[in-house]
Amino acid sequence: MKHRIGFGYDIHRLVKRRKLFLGGVQISYPKGLLGHSDADVLIHALCDALLGALSLGDIGEYFPDSDPRYHNIPSTELLKKTVALLRRKNWFISNIDIVVIAEEPKLLPYRERIIKSIASTLKIKEGFVSLKGKTNEGLGPIGKKQAIASYAVVLLHRGV
Repeated sequence: MKHRIGFGYDIHRLVKRRKLFLGGVQISYPKGLLGHSDADVLIHALCDALLGALSLGDIGEYFPDSDPRYHNIPSTELLKKTVALLRRKNWFISNIDIVVIAEEPKLLPYRERIIKSIASTLKIKEGFVSLKGKTNEGLGPIGKKQAIASYAVVLLHRGV
């Protein structure tokens, strides 16, 4: 098999007294995401997509919230460990497509910085990373500004 596709999803609750990170970039916002690590939903969804593409389980199996080593860890470190696992198996990223669903903050002012952060962390070209921001049109916990979610799709190819 030459190609594999993976899909990932994550959602975290917004809370006071936490910094907000999306794609490894700190976002100026009065709330942050609740989680054991820095709770970067974008990176968590991306890790799950990468692991899922190779049927390797999910982020919780590799970086459990019961393990103190991962308490407040930057999610970019989890992403580096995930992509190293893929490369050891001779798989490489062809492209990534990510959607972040948040009523606030608006993603557009941070979009290019987030793309650069992801590409740099994965050591891939920025053109291989697509990022879109969507709202939930006021519906549900995301629409009520109580949470942020993210979806990610990846295409992997075999190394030569």
